Amino acid sequence: MENNKSTSDEPNLITYDSPYPIYAMSFSGDTQLIAVGSFIEDYNNRIDILSFNDETLNLNQNPNYSFAHPYPPTKLMFRPSNDAVSSNSPLLATSADFLRLYSVKNDVVEQVSVLNNSKSSEFCAPLTSFDWNDVVPQRIGTSSIDTTCTVWDVEKGVVETQLIAHDKEVYDIAWGEAGVFASVSADGSVRIFDLRDKEHSTIVYESPEPDTPLLRLAWNKRDLRYMATVLMDSNKVVVLDIRSPTMPVAELERHSGGVNAIAWAPQSGSHICSGGDDGQALIWEVPSVNGVGGGGGGGAGVDPLLVYSAGSEINQLQWSVAQPDWIGVAFSNKLQLLRV
Repeated sequence: MENNKSTSDEPNLITYDSPYPIYAMSFSGDTQLIAVGSFIEDYNNRIDILSFNDETLNLNQNPNYSFAHPYPPTKLMFRPSNDAVSSNSPLLATSADFLRLYSVKNDVVEQVSVLNNSKSSEFCAPLTSFDWNDVVPQRIGTSSIDTTCTVWDVEKGVVETQLIAHDKEVYDIAWGEAGVFASVSADGSVRIFDLRDKEHSTIVYESPEPDTPLLRLAWNKRDLRYMATVLMDSNKVVVLDIRSPTMPVAELERHSGGVNAIAWAPQSGSHICSGGDDGQALIWEVPSVNGVGGGGGGGAGVDPLLVYSAGSEINQLQWSVAQPDWIGVAFSNKLQLLRV
């Protein structure tokens, strides 16, 4: 495809132009691959896997790594790297109507499994998101509009557990530890679940305005005391300390439009990136997480460390774990890699 190319006008920014609008994207954990998913309001969508060389600053699409996908993927994620799986070929998970796994090897992508979390039907309710457990890499948790979260053993292809997590649609899910995850919902709450006691959950935050959905959740993997969430149509990033529920430790308010995506820095426990409808990606140092200030909704006066302006509304962003100097920003039909 001639229009699939990368350009680099400056060493800190690389642009990939897709033939389709882009929403979902993911960096691989230990190799230089980036998956992007089309957002076409139709059954027929595509996933392209790009190779990135951070020395030559080339971003190339291998036609063998482009494949059809049913419906737009709501999330893409490569299997996290750890010693036990690092020798295996890359594995890519996608969520849409089902949870799917694809193997990327020998210059070809093969579908490994299609996982349906419904016990009573060949169809399942649409999946809004998922998270791959980086401590127990055979474990994936999915969130669904049917109010449930499902924990899969993807190696065996079986459901470990399924629970009704919220009163309304569940929009996002994030692992903290091997058996602890959190989720956010249209019911406006952040809830933490421990697989050792599935009957109970802990509500660590609720929307200040009744019935305001929470759309995104990011758990700080460098400091599990902290997580961040985003309210629908809000310009704030709400940072929470799970030791002191209900009261945010910081509310970061410098976007001029709704925030759509958040990602903690993989190499620093106090930095977070946010992207929004205003076309800006902002990198923040959260004061309370850094041991300065904190408590009671601080952060309103905090300015971002870095402001990056994209060409239009930012749909998604990801911080590379393998190469933490790079952040991927998806907007319109473009993927831009930003060196920070």
